[in-house]
Amino acid sequence: MRLKSALFVSAAIAFTLPTAAMADEGMWTFDAFPAARMKQAYGWAPDQAWLDKTRAAAVRLTGGCSASFVSDAGLILTNHHCVATCVEENSTGDNNILVKGFTARATSEEKKCAGQQAEVVTAIRDVTPTVKAAIGSATGADAVRARNAAVAKLESDNCTDKATTRCQVVSLFGGGQYKLYTYRKYSDVRLVWAPEAQAAQFGGDPDNFNFPRYSLDASFLRAYENGKPVATPQHLSWNPRAPEDGEATFVVGNPGTTQRLFTMDQFAFQREVALPITLTTLSELRGRLITAMAESPEKEREGKETLFGIENSLKVYIGQVKALNDPAFTGKLAAAEADLKQRSANKAGIGDPWSDIAKSVQANRNIYVERNFATPRNDLFGYALALVRAAEERGKPNAERLPGFGDAALPLLEKSITDARPITPWLEELRMEWSLSKAREYLGADHPQTKLLLGKESPEGLAARLVSGTKLADPAVRQALWNGGAAAIAASTDPMIVYARSLDANARALQKRYDAEVDAPLTAARARLADARFAAYGDSNYPDATFTLRISYGKVQGWNERGTPVPTRTFLGGTFDRATGAEPFDLPPAFAANQAKINKNAVYDFVTTNDIIGGNSGSPVIDKAGTVIGAAFDGNIHSLGGTYGYDGTLNRTVVVSTQAVQEALEKIYPAPNLVAELRGKRR
Repeated sequence: MRLKSALFVSAAIAFTLPTAAMADEGMWTFDAFPAARMKQAYGWAPDQAWLDKTRAAAVRLTGGCSASFVSDAGLILTNHHCVATCVEENSTGDNNILVKGFTARATSEEKKCAGQQAEVVTAIRDVTPTVKAAIGSATGADAVRARNAAVAKLESDNCTDKATTRCQVVSLFGGGQYKLYTYRKYSDVRLVWAPEAQAAQFGGDPDNFNFPRYSLDASFLRAYENGKPVATPQHLSWNPRAPEDGEATFVVGNPGTTQRLFTMDQFAFQREVALPITLTTLSELRGRLITAMAESPEKEREGKETLFGIENSLKVYIGQVKALNDPAFTGKLAAAEADLKQRSANKAGIGDPWSDIAKSVQANRNIYVERNFATPRNDLFGYALALVRAAEERGKPNAERLPGFGDAALPLLEKSITDARPITPWLEELRMEWSLSKAREYLGADHPQTKLLLGKESPEGLAARLVSGTKLADPAVRQALWNGGAAAIAASTDPMIVYARSLDANARALQKRYDAEVDAPLTAARARLADARFAAYGDSNYPDATFTLRISYGKVQGWNERGTPVPTRTFLGGTFDRATGAEPFDLPPAFAANQAKINKNAVYDFVTTNDIIGGNSGSPVIDKAGTVIGAAFDGNIHSLGGTYGYDGTLNRTVVVSTQAVQEALEKIYPAPNLVAELRGKRR
């Protein structure tokens, strides 16, 4: 139910190759929307005023989701799965609001979401000449240092008010372009409304990435500033109506990662190295977690959202592995690459970027396992390593710091480290011992890095000692270490801090090697590849997704599945028909209690041809009038191919309709204050 980058296609599917964008394909930047192309296809396209208003209402959430302002008082529409962690962290054994649902009757009841930040793009500026001039003729690690220094300066110089703004330089087309995104940020985000998890996750893994669907995957947050809801005059109008078949729709959000512009060597690396390791290790984590959750009802509750996320990701990675092992699919990718090579032959300044990329990929193969298992994975160690690195990096000039530790990034980093959130010790221990055992398995017991990670201890013993001994679960301890800087970190005897200090030098050395042997030559080669693509296909290109604001256009339309038409929509009443009484098709209690009140003919979920990927979760689905008629929360099984290509005949975005959400707010989980606010009549 979470939109993730993935691919699952059969050999018979013909999708648009990564040459020139066609049909409804494209995750377009707001400064390069193809209005002429859309007008030719639809007879209409939005003007600049429409685009500007929509951009100003679009929200990016920390943690990889999208959203939108839907009232003048900071009310934010997004998916339930985007706020599930916040809901879970505000739950207790006695009051599990993840299971029961949550409705704030007044703003005073709205609950803080730790680590969450809402961001709105206010400007996009091309800074390619500045960054490329800084790199100049430098190569290897020197090129990476020069690029990072230029990026850090641009981000710091253009966002001097770090309390309310954030600047981020984004690499597009693999280094062919650099854009400076300026954001208005809101660091206090609170939970307003969330349905029962069973309503949002109805159908569970069997229905995940499928349609028809019966999912209320919607929730509301609110942005605050100085303890009060923020004023957001630039917001989308709430329109609780049913969609119309064939009508134009727009998805505005922050797609996470696509790899449509990769070369065949890069695809081979994913198929042969990265994906098999990820799939194998994640499968084992799932098994360990299920075993642990069976030990008690409390562990069942505490581990449920983690398991849900793991199972969602596994479905994605299985699809990717199948696709990249399909000769027909990879044959289409090879044909697209051959076409670009032929069009680029003998073009001045382009040379042979494919060979240079192949060399970088080989270098990555040589270092990948060590980098992948350089540090263990759990929240407590993540805090420790971030504190250790921040203490060192903050003592350096801004231009010389590691990416992610520049002046522009520090406010959000501090918030993510110091915000209060519950820590579940058994989950922390399980994840740490799993990642350490996988490191020993892939590296070998005699590898120097294994010895550095484990010393004379077992993964289980080390994880138990560190998790039980650390004080980093206490946000006050984390804040004190952050405030104390390098001196506090050097003096700390906290076992997790001591452990992070012991691993940091090796991890940094691996990163330095990666910068010199992989990142720098790969970026230079992909910049020339971008030049080749622009020369061959003009401005019909769009960059791979980078979790920055994009807009896609499409329409409400079903598809044919094995010769049978799939309808565009489902209805609330279908939930009762689909329910079996057994998980994951057990009826949400509030649905059962209010069955007689519910309008069973209200449109529940619907599908569109919009081109989306992971990160678009929570994106508003907008009509021509600029009103929101739904929130994107998933794709059908074919849309998982969006990682590598788009097929307009089969790829579909799955949307929860505003009509269903309105019905829920009025009759299933009554929230009269929220209903009034969405109508523009705050109580």
